[in-house]
Amino acid sequence: MATGKKEQDASTEEKILAAARIVFTRKGFAATKVRDIAAEADINLSLVNYYFRSKEKLFEVVMAEAVQKLVFEIATIFNDEQLDIPEKITKAINYYIDLLLENPDFPLFLVNEIIAGDDMFTRYAQQNTLFKSHLFRQLYELKAAGKLSVHPVHIMMNVIGMVVMPFLARPLLERNELVKDNEFVTLMNERRKLIPLWLKGMLG
Repeated sequence: MATGKKEQDASTEEKILAAARIVFTRKGFAATKVRDIAAEADINLSLVNYYFRSKEKLFEVVMAEAVQKLVFEIATIFNDEQLDIPEKITKAINYYIDLLLENPDFPLFLVNEIIAGDDMFTRYAQQNTLFKSHLFRQLYELKAAGKLSVHPVHIMMNVIGMVVMPFLARPLLERNELVKDNEFVTLMNERRKLIPLWLKGMLG
């Protein structure tokens, strides 16, 4: 295949994927039509079918990307045996805040699909050993030694909740003018230091 054709194909595929991310986030899988994605990408409907064959296939690619960023990448941090628990948690928090500031629609997209009963996120996540990582072994060892007073899963739930919930609540905060202009970004950057401090109390 000529270089020009390869570059054109790559450009068209990315254009379709970019449009799919927007439409799936806005409407969810069930309500999205292939023609919606074609319209968002401003290309012919047949091109979407040519490159991705079906809405389901396109959604799989978009979901796999999301899981790769939200789950797989964080496993590297959780399995780094050179880091202690607070270091792992701090690095994970910084990673998630960076990711969600760049992709603020991720939380709503995933929540909508989970509520709709789509098990693709769970299926992809189960392929990863996130909850069998070195971090979780460390937490369970602390629990067994009587040095952790709560179930280890509470630590992960708090990390997720403290990072993700502000992004879900952002529209409400902004509509009520509790957060203005770029203040949300400032607040999330403050949480990089605050969340580890709050979790430190749970770790003893």
